[in-house]
Amino acid sequence: MVDDKRRQILDQALALVDERGLAAMSMRAVAERVGLTSMALYPYVGGKDALLDGLVDLLHLELGTAIGEDPADLDWRRRLCALGRAVRSLARAHPSAFPLLLNRSAAGPSAAWLAAALQGILADAGVPSSEVPRQARLICAFLLGYTTGEVTGGLPGAASEMLEGATEFDADLEDLVRLIENSATPRKSADLPEGVRPAGG
Repeated sequence: MVDDKRRQILDQALALVDERGLAAMSMRAVAERVGLTSMALYPYVGGKDALLDGLVDLLHLELGTAIGEDPADLDWRRRLCALGRAVRSLARAHPSAFPLLLNRSAAGPSAAWLAAALQGILADAGVPSSEVPRQARLICAFLLGYTTGEVTGGLPGAASEMLEGATEFDADLEDLVRLIENSATPRKSADLPEGVRPAGG
């Protein structure tokens, strides 16, 4: 019952942010939407900081639900592109709340989903295990940073027509695929500049 009520409160808080922006979200405003007093929210979601953390978890949960399970027989390239497009769709569905994914740490039960999905993709691509965490961070930073920049208008050099379509973003996803392919195929020492060692060597 507590979990159901908490989810109802978080859903209404997210709807409020979608409609009126993050600045409009207060304990009182959320309480009014669910028919409670402000104080009655605390047993379910804590204070405002905890409520914001709950929104971060809810966004991660929505992203994971959009992707679903990663079938083992699906090529890692297609999984990466599907994940990237799902992140972009989430940003466009919740433009006011989405920047929270960059601004607040995620500590809820679904928070590790994105990192785990990226690490699974990189492992299946054959990236050396020592490089997987670093590359997962790099890709996560790109996906969240690019899409946050889109929805906030802070993406440098972004024309409005570019932001309306997915062509530019898809091209960047293909660049990520090539980056991973290069990492998964260590070059021979003879192909590297003098003094540079191959990855994992």
